[in-house]
Amino acid sequence: MKYVSYIIVFLIYSCSGIEDVNDDGYTPMPNPKLVFQIPSNFPEITYDLTQNPPTEKGFDLGKKLFYDGKLASDGVVSCGFCHIQEFAFTHHTHITSHGVDGQIGERNAQPLHNLAFMEDFTWDGAANFLDSQFIIPITAQEEMNETISNIIIKLESDENYPRLFADAFGDDEVTTERIFKALSQFIVMMASANSKFDKWQREESVMLTADEDAGRVLFDSKCASCHAGTLQTDQSYRNNGLPLDPEFQDYGRERVTGLPEDRQKFKVPSLRNVEMTFPYMHDGRFNSLEDVLDFYTDGITQSSTLDAQLIMEDSSLGLDITDDEKVKIILFLKTLTDNDFILDNRFSEF
Repeated sequence: MKYVSYIIVFLIYSCSGIEDVNDDGYTPMPNPKLVFQIPSNFPEITYDLTQNPPTEKGFDLGKKLFYDGKLASDGVVSCGFCHIQEFAFTHHTHITSHGVDGQIGERNAQPLHNLAFMEDFTWDGAANFLDSQFIIPITAQEEMNETISNIIIKLESDENYPRLFADAFGDDEVTTERIFKALSQFIVMMASANSKFDKWQREESVMLTADEDAGRVLFDSKCASCHAGTLQTDQSYRNNGLPLDPEFQDYGRERVTGLPEDRQKFKVPSLRNVEMTFPYMHDGRFNSLEDVLDFYTDGITQSSTLDAQLIMEDSSLGLDITDDEKVKIILFLKTLTDNDFILDNRFSEF
């Protein structure tokens, strides 16, 4: 039997809510709990599941909300509009987010996986709790451009949603907290941990090729100080030397902290499924992994907050990586692709 380690879901039927009867006489459906099992090669999760334990009906409600345009002012742009499963829940059509009325945002849509293990969210860490992160894209003018009060009105008037909320939470009240908790129950289960590299790391009779393994060794020496550990990120904020885009003037982490020392610092992204998550960087300026590595050897610009690891001993900027080494590093990065996750029907729209 194939071992799938990234999530094992046990259906444990709970009596919670089964006895409740709503004002319209509707009795909520049984709501089995979902158990999130941490893969053996992963750290402990940061999301507090005790405050919002995933359930089958909560997950289903969150999935429906994730793909529903009702969360946007135009009735079209859903969360899934910019986070497409076949691209590891990113968006390839536009280098930055594409919102209502054809508006274009400032930042590249980030992949959605392993968020249960993250300490904070978005490129600049504006949200430090998964449940509160959803308010950002929903209310952003260039993204979904909607208010929570309008969303509640739309969901309450829908013929299906009140019963879905009753199934998930015991009664049909639609609230901001419940909307966000349902979305979190769906997204928190998006664990990607069954790539070739994971199987190799867990010694599951999978071998890296000679070039992939050489790329792994090079990656560990050249890249892993930032893209660290099993999550492929140390979750820090760094200025990696990108020239400031004159159009967006995006100062990154400084927007959140107000500190000049955080200027042009962005969260180190996880490299899991990186083969599928192009375009790259916070503003999507690079189309390929080759472009990214060429930038790190030849494109870095100096600034007062440039990360010290990108300044070599002779004061030159960038990383010392040969063309042959770049090829091998990219071969290793492709071992981080988790096709089981990308093709998992639990997360698909249909």
